[in-house]
Amino acid sequence: MAAACAVTASLTLLPLSHSAKTASGADRAGAGTAHALQARAGDCKDPEASLLPGMPEGDAIGRIKKRGKLIAGVDQNSFQWGFRNPESGNLEGFDIDLVRAIAKDILGSEDKVIFRAIPTNQRIAALENDKVDVVVRTMTINCARLDQVSFSTAYFQAGQQVLAPKQAKDADKDEAITGFNSSLDGKRVCTAEGSTAYEALEKESFGSVFKDEHDGTAADEDKLTVPNQLDCLVRLQLGEVDAVVTDNALAAGQAAQDPAVELKGAPFTTEYYGVATKKGADDLVSRINKVLVDYRAGGGDSPWMTSYHAWLEDGLPGISAPPAPKYRNE
Repeated sequence: MAAACAVTASLTLLPLSHSAKTASGADRAGAGTAHALQARAGDCKDPEASLLPGMPEGDAIGRIKKRGKLIAGVDQNSFQWGFRNPESGNLEGFDIDLVRAIAKDILGSEDKVIFRAIPTNQRIAALENDKVDVVVRTMTINCARLDQVSFSTAYFQAGQQVLAPKQAKDADKDEAITGFNSSLDGKRVCTAEGSTAYEALEKESFGSVFKDEHDGTAADEDKLTVPNQLDCLVRLQLGEVDAVVTDNALAAGQAAQDPAVELKGAPFTTEYYGVATKKGADDLVSRINKVLVDYRAGGGDSPWMTSYHAWLEDGLPGISAPPAPKYRNE
């Protein structure tokens, strides 16, 4: 497995305060009306379509260059995507490689990054409150989120899937979880707050129990719905839940960490990860899309494929190319 560059003084990991709140309505309205190029949820038909590369530099790029650092919201607990290597202490993974490529393009060095560790449920708030410039954290592009943030073109295709313990040979087959289906009836299912997995269960739970008693309030127990996706694996290992629903890309990393669990059934959605920015940061979105054009280029020798081979191929074999970009017509 390829090792990431060493974390230097210019490459720091800072926690994001758990007290972060969403931007005021006025702030969000201002950002939304200042730029009309990104789709809103109400008229969103093709959420993966983003801005064309090549837009002139504006305020968002200017702030990054003046600061001299790109501030990136990432995960430090998702094996193969964004995690701290326990031996070297370095941040490594597929998402981390992409952050470094963005920093190198904008600032001339992949080391000019400040990493902020953010929970799943604070990705949008971190952008709205200017805690980060970008979020590169296995974040699915969808219409609802496009009303709050802006997205690059897709850099990875994933799908929701069930993760559960492997079936013991003498176990009751009628109790076995086989996928996202009626076998979840009566089972305790864990998801991350603010995730598309949680939204999927809201639409069809198959009789599973997936909401905490005080879900969404200050008294939330964080047992079935958790701030960080990795918390679900811990709950599963402790026997506090029976299954996890998450992106298969993340689940493959968790299965690699724990040989006692495995993916069940087939992916039941098709989703695309994008780099998220603050709503209306169009010059930054366009620049990231230019970075992604270069990142995909070169076929099997492209930076994208190199990163895939290093981090993801073992758990997600058979991928021969990144998703093709889609662009808006406006």
